[in-house]
Amino acid sequence: MDKQDNTIPQTLQQHLQQLGQQFSERLRQELPELAQQGERLLQSSEGQRQQLLPALRDQLHRLAGTAGTFGFTQLGQQARELEQQAERWLDQQQRQQQDLATFVAALQQLGAESDGGSSQGEQQRTGRPVVRTEGDTRLIYILEDEIAVGENMRLTLSNFGYRAEHFRTTSDLDAALQQQLPDALIVDVNLADEDCSGLDYAASLQQRLEVPLPLLVLTHQHDFATQLQAVRAGALGFFAKPVDIPQLESRLERCFAQQSGEPYRVLIVDDDRDLASRYSLVLRDAGMLVEILQDPAQIFDHLRDFNPEVVLLDVNMPYCTGPELAQIIRCNDDWLRIPIIYLSAETDIAKQMNALIKAGDDFVTKPISDNALVAAVFSRAQRARLLSDALSRDSLTGLLKHGDIKEQVAIELERALRTGDRASVVMLDIDHFKRVNDEHGHAAGDNVIRALANLLRQRLRRVDSLGRYGGEEFLAVLPDCTPQQAKQIIDEIRERFAELRFIADGGEFSCTLSAGIAGTDVHSQAEQLRERADKALYAAKHGGRNQVRVAASQEHGD
Repeated sequence: MDKQDNTIPQTLQQHLQQLGQQFSERLRQELPELAQQGERLLQSSEGQRQQLLPALRDQLHRLAGTAGTFGFTQLGQQARELEQQAERWLDQQQRQQQDLATFVAALQQLGAESDGGSSQGEQQRTGRPVVRTEGDTRLIYILEDEIAVGENMRLTLSNFGYRAEHFRTTSDLDAALQQQLPDALIVDVNLADEDCSGLDYAASLQQRLEVPLPLLVLTHQHDFATQLQAVRAGALGFFAKPVDIPQLESRLERCFAQQSGEPYRVLIVDDDRDLASRYSLVLRDAGMLVEILQDPAQIFDHLRDFNPEVVLLDVNMPYCTGPELAQIIRCNDDWLRIPIIYLSAETDIAKQMNALIKAGDDFVTKPISDNALVAAVFSRAQRARLLSDALSRDSLTGLLKHGDIKEQVAIELERALRTGDRASVVMLDIDHFKRVNDEHGHAAGDNVIRALANLLRQRLRRVDSLGRYGGEEFLAVLPDCTPQQAKQIIDEIRERFAELRFIADGGEFSCTLSAGIAGTDVHSQAEQLRERADKALYAAKHGGRNQVRVAASQEHGD
């Protein structure tokens, strides 16, 4: 397995020049070998030529794709023309001796008039995505002239873990913007006492800023013209009043996740190591995590351990073609969501279509510029992650769904048993939640669930897994964490949750939670581990609620 470190000790340009020099050295060996193969072809019998020509065509195909990427544009074009000639001969199975001599002469001159290979013209690259450092709570500004609506939104977003500020007028908001820019802006279209609409104000503000703010729009109007104006002002969300605040917050979370989410994971499968290394450098410089695979037989290990979000797949590889490997990947339902991008010097549309029909999502022709490579991979990875999240995550909380979080319990248990580390499973439940829905309505109940989900997400680590197990029940998996450590963490979350104040029907209310924790041991099985945590939660409920209980280890019984 060839894992690429995501740190780049030298500049990208130095690395690319290094790879270019390595490729130049490689050409000094490969080009004379091609000329020698051509000479053998010329001196061979017709039967021998039938054996020699396919290997020669394949080598020309690889050279056609690789040379242009390393800046040898003319060499790549020459190789491509010779490859096509060889392909035509294979299809027709007849060659004139004079044509063959011309072909061999061209092989022997291949690269003699090459344009050099310093990768000039490959220097313009897509910039590294801006990543916001973690730490400060997200600051949200709300422009809403209705006091009750604005304050309810402010309090609810505060419960969701944001630092929200409400402004009734554009002048008040302007004064705040002079002091500090927010992470996102929420604007009502209809401002009764203003000379302009909220959208006009937002559009003017966005034009003054160096980097536009994530913008969400609130309105009573649902017409196309208003939505078009909102999009032109940079809106990433459009919400009809009365606003579903959990849905609005979910859109905020998605905006921030795109800005500062985990790097996209890309698996490159290519038997040409130099070319794969170049692609890897370019994608890593764009902020992605990359692994290189040269042996297709190792695909299962890479898919399982690296869990790529995009696979870049060379079409022509020995022993196993790209489309064949793509079909192997697609045979497993767990990997159906992974986009497969073919990389090849093949320009024949019929052959490209045939590869895509078998299995694949896109076909990128070599040579490809750095910008085009980053754009193709980034767009596919972004779409794949959005789709994966939509399918595996609960719509209200943004957490893993029931089946996915149960699967994480099994994965973390297997890892803990393999490494010898401890892990803890936590079951949480909101106390008297039915009473919340009965007395304050389901919208208020949704706000409570969303608030707890965000609190858990913010207080737990990135390595922890978190899911919505049922209506008001949550399941968390904490790797490398003893039950006693987990109890301390969950107790702090329990205390913080009890301090939150929720608004409904003009009044305020609060909620508490109960939790049960079970730790792994040598006798652990996934379902038993979850059941032990559930029994500890049951004990907490019957012990008075608003508390955290730890299950006894399995050696000592429950």
